[in-house]
Amino acid sequence: MDRVFLLALVVLIPIGARAVETYDHFPDSIHATERYVIYSHGLIVEGSDPMPVSPKYGQYDFPAIKQSLFKDGGFNLIAYQRPKSSDDSYADTLKSWVHRLIDAGVAPNRITLVGFSRGAQLTALASNGLASAGINTALMAICENGEVSHAPGLNLGGNLLSIYETSDDLGSCGKLAARSHLSPSKRYPSRPARSMGPSFSRCRSGYIH
Repeated sequence: MDRVFLLALVVLIPIGARAVETYDHFPDSIHATERYVIYSHGLIVEGSDPMPVSPKYGQYDFPAIKQSLFKDGGFNLIAYQRPKSSDDSYADTLKSWVHRLIDAGVAPNRITLVGFSRGAQLTALASNGLASAGINTALMAICENGEVSHAPGLNLGGNLLSIYETSDDLGSCGKLAARSHLSPSKRYPSRPARSMGPSFSRCRSGYIH
């Protein structure tokens, strides 16, 4: 999944020639000309254990995921380990971080919110509140019947990318994409990544399959 995600994310984050920084908190200094990616992990990592084990899926290695995401550099990665929570307040934190980046001079198209599972739900909620800003959003393993699980009716802006495993019960965010006011650009058809297992698609202006 890591290789599929890294390949797909290039659509939203053109990789530069140099690595920048990784952060486990919002950075103290913002560089307006650089790119920023904010990654939100799944529910199992909430709390203090960065390497929890699921009886069904095995270990979720948060440090290794951060390392894989940042492997080729070219952007600042903010990957905060959330405390346990039963509400959606972290979505407001994500929105505030995006506003702080924009206020510091970072162009919206250089900001990407990325989320996996519960993190993708929070990412989608945050992006819904940032629809007019024109940022990038990448959602993994969260949509059912084309909509974000437990949060139907959202409307995003900017660029949207959806990634999912073909073996998973969850699928594309096609209905969300069709309803949202995304940036006009070339549409990318679905392509199975056979050499890497899962399939993914890339979409900036319309349906995702």
